[in-house]
Amino acid sequence: MQEANNILKILRETEGAFKKKDAMKLKELSNQMIHTSSRTQDADNISVAVIVYSLGKIIERERYRNYLGYKNLEKMILFSLKKSIQNIQKDDLKDFRKNLENIRKQISKLSGKLKKYIKEVFDKAKVNKASRIYEHGVSMERTAKLLGISMWDLASYAGQTGIADVKEAKTMSAKERIKLMEGLFV
Repeated sequence: MQEANNILKILRETEGAFKKKDAMKLKELSNQMIHTSSRTQDADNISVAVIVYSLGKIIERERYRNYLGYKNLEKMILFSLKKSIQNIQKDDLKDFRKNLENIRKQISKLSGKLKKYIKEVFDKAKVNKASRIYEHGVSMERTAKLLGISMWDLASYAGQTGIADVKEAKTMSAKERIKLMEGLFV
């Protein structure tokens, strides 16, 4: 794991935002993790980014709260976040990863529509976060491998969002830069 202190900070803030049902804060925290993930390409950073984003989406969709099993899911998520924070503080990466995975495994224990909806949120979150990592300059193949998605899904999503269409910055020649600077002092 790289940047354990950053992950610890993000998870603490995630716990608070989840309790307050602050979806915007959760998305903001996820975006912070994506910047780190793009730089480090660390699986733990990426997992946290996907989970935090997914939690934001779950909170955002208030109708989910009416489904049978939601209250238990919410309690389990808070418990797993708390345990993950404790695991990082103890430098226990094995249990940290186990607790993060536990959040995803709890989905399989849900029933009916809630299970389907939340599984879909997590699946879409992976593709969304993959596209953001790709946007930061990590190759499509590497990004797809890091998030465990197909290159096809990533390419399709990146094509829809216009990420693939972004033109690289055009550099100016030395002569053009000098002329520009001279114009500033005239």
